[in-house]
Amino acid sequence: MLDHIGLHVSGFERSREFYCKALAPLGATLVMEVTSEQTGDGDHAGFGIDGKPTFWIGTSFNGHPASPVHVAFIAPDRATVDAFHREALAAGAKDNGAPGLRPHYHPHYYGAFVLDPDGHNIEAVCHRPE
Repeated sequence: MLDHIGLHVSGFERSREFYCKALAPLGATLVMEVTSEQTGDGDHAGFGIDGKPTFWIGTSFNGHPASPVHVAFIAPDRATVDAFHREALAAGAKDNGAPGLRPHYHPHYYGAFVLDPDGHNIEAVCHRPE
C-alpha cells in the first residue's frame, strides 16, 4: 500500500550507520543517497530491498527537530526479528520491547522494538505461526 516512508533525523551519518546495521538482518541495504545540494532539503539516504528505496532518512529542514514516529518492518521469520533486535542494540539503539509474542495484537504477532538515535520507535515483526 505504501511506496515509501521517510524520517527526519538529527544526526545523518550516525543514523545512516545505525540503519545500515539494524536493517541488514531484514535484507535491506543502503540503496541511494542524495545530497542537500540535490534536494534543497538536507541530506537523505534510502534503504530497501532489490534496489528500491522504501525507507528514507533525512536531515531536518530549516532546523526543525525530528518528531518521533513508529515504523514496523516485516520479517520473514522470528529468528530475523531476534537478529534485528540484537543488531539494532549493538548499533546503539535502546531497547523498547524485547523479541516476543504480542498476542494482544493477534496470536502469531512476534515483534521486537527499539528506539533509534532520534527516539523513533522502530519495530521488526513476523506474523507467521513459527
